[in-house]
Amino acid sequence: MLGELEALERRFEELLLELAKPEIFSDQSRLQELLKEKASLEDVVCKFRDYKRILGEIEEAESLLREERDPEFQKFLKGELSRLRERREELERELQEALLRKEEGEFQEAIMEIRAGVGGEEASLFARDLFRMYTRYAHSRGWEVELVSKTETELGGFKEVIFKIKGRGAYERLKHERGVHRVQRVPITEAGDRIHTSTATVAVLRKPSEIEIKLNPEDLRIETFRAGGPGGQHMQKNETAVRVVHIPTGLSVVCRDERSQYQNKMRALEILRARLYELERRKREEDLSRERRSQVGTGERAEKIRTYNFPQKRVTDHRIGLTLYDLERILDGELDELLDALALRERRSKG
Repeated sequence: MLGELEALERRFEELLLELAKPEIFSDQSRLQELLKEKASLEDVVCKFRDYKRILGEIEEAESLLREERDPEFQKFLKGELSRLRERREELERELQEALLRKEEGEFQEAIMEIRAGVGGEEASLFARDLFRMYTRYAHSRGWEVELVSKTETELGGFKEVIFKIKGRGAYERLKHERGVHRVQRVPITEAGDRIHTSTATVAVLRKPSEIEIKLNPEDLRIETFRAGGPGGQHMQKNETAVRVVHIPTGLSVVCRDERSQYQNKMRALEILRARLYELERRKREEDLSRERRSQVGTGERAEKIRTYNFPQKRVTDHRIGLTLYDLERILDGELDELLDALALRERRSKG
């Protein structure tokens, strides 16, 4: 954490020097950009400077205490040290929260994809439950949820559902949800009381800008076909559904839920751009050359990141060893306790 804070402080000082230059006022666009960045850093930098001052005062008080022989002054110094150490711990918590808020404000939009894994129809129903959970969580944060594409089963489950969540910090908040989610319960399709284990995979993608990921038209194969719902009762007469294939990687996106071919094409290109960005991110950060599916694995039960156990009303996140006996509340979208713990783990891993 200290290295990141020192880098932010250096950047803050650079901004002050830039803003002090007379010529900056002739470029209002640049001026506003610098002022906005300065405002985003000011809170965390001020807290960091306060934190460094407290560390200096603690060091000074400890040095004095080692040398002091007067019992009364020793008592005073010990009381002062206790106060300073409490303030240090308080500032450490505030700095962690400030850094998280800064990160959460950077990426405004997440693209989420949920797919049924192992477990047949029950896995599809679980995928629907996860979609509902994330939708309710998004609404509780004041975020907007926009459905992109879905493939339903006869019982109302989802073989696949793709949706966007728009709002401050959506991607940064939800990125830890990627992986295999496991459910243990008696399926509605089960005649007896036998508990089944099923899975669904969740992918969380950051929506990149067109500048970050440029799509070469020569690398795309665009196909159109008729869009129809379950049972084919409302089959479109026109070819409004669109499939976009990225030839170099083999990635394919299908969008069929919009009314026009153009809208479906734009949606498909947006999802493709996000998938390509994720592919590049993994290559850079994890030195992987596997295709996009590696983000969530194969959906096998042993790869789970979290288990939702209905008989025990238990949710366990296996990455951090956190178990909460509040299944219904979590599935209703109250995810903050889990997400806070995951964010804190990430912060600690960065030092």
